[in-house]
Formats: sequence, C-alpha cells, structure tokens
Amino acid sequence: QVQLVESGGGLVQPGGSLRLSCVASGFTSADSAIGWFRQAPGMEREGVSCINSSDGDFYYVESVKGRFTISRDHNRNTVYLQMNSLKPEDTAVYYCARHDAHTCPLGSYPYEYDYWGQGTQVTVST
Repeated sequence: QVQLVESGGGLVQPGGSLRLSCVASGFTSADSAIGWFRQAPGMEREGVSCINSSDGDFYYVESVKGRFTISRDHNRNTVYLQMNSLKPEDTAVYYCARHDAHTCPLGSYPYEYDYWGQGTQVTVST
C-alpha cells in the first residue's frame, strides 16, 4: 500500500540545520509531486514546499525562501527538505504528502494531497 515515512526531525538551536527525509513506498514517487507541510500547536497545517515529479520544479512558502531547499532522488524514492538558519517559529510537526499528479497544485491546501506520512517533530530552541 502507499506509504510515506518522514525522518530527520529533532531539537536544534536557532541558526542550526536539519535535513528531513520522506521515503515513499507502494507507488513510484517519480509519478507524483511531493509536498512538505508543517503544523504548530493550535495552528492550521501550512504548506511549506512542493516539488514536481517531472521537471523538478518547486515552490516555497515565503517564510522559508532562502533557508529551505527541497530536492528528490527518484532512485531512492525519497524527497528531502534541507532546512538551514532555523528559527523558533519553524518549530512544528513536519509532514510529507503526495499529490497525485506530476505537477504541484497551484495552491498549497492539504485537501489537494491524498497520502500523508506520520510526521516528524522539529523543535528550534535554546
């Protein structure tokens, strides 16, 4: 069956870095766009980034531009989110999700994604 498994979260000081991984199984990730979302306590789930399957094009929410980088390795069925210059406001549970098309949706709404991972906690604090 379709599964997405995130890893790489943890506790990091402000200014630090983490790399999240999302390993896909049960489908060929090369056929689907993959997005990263995050959800802080009491907040709505927010789209952070998305990468196309076909041309590798991507987008980022404004608050992470210049700090986060999304990439994918089709051979490993894995999508990465490199997070640099982390801030306390980046603290959240991070999820990856599948959009069942080659190209990322125009919006970044959770309902546009059909399968989700279990999430990985990222905490940025001193």
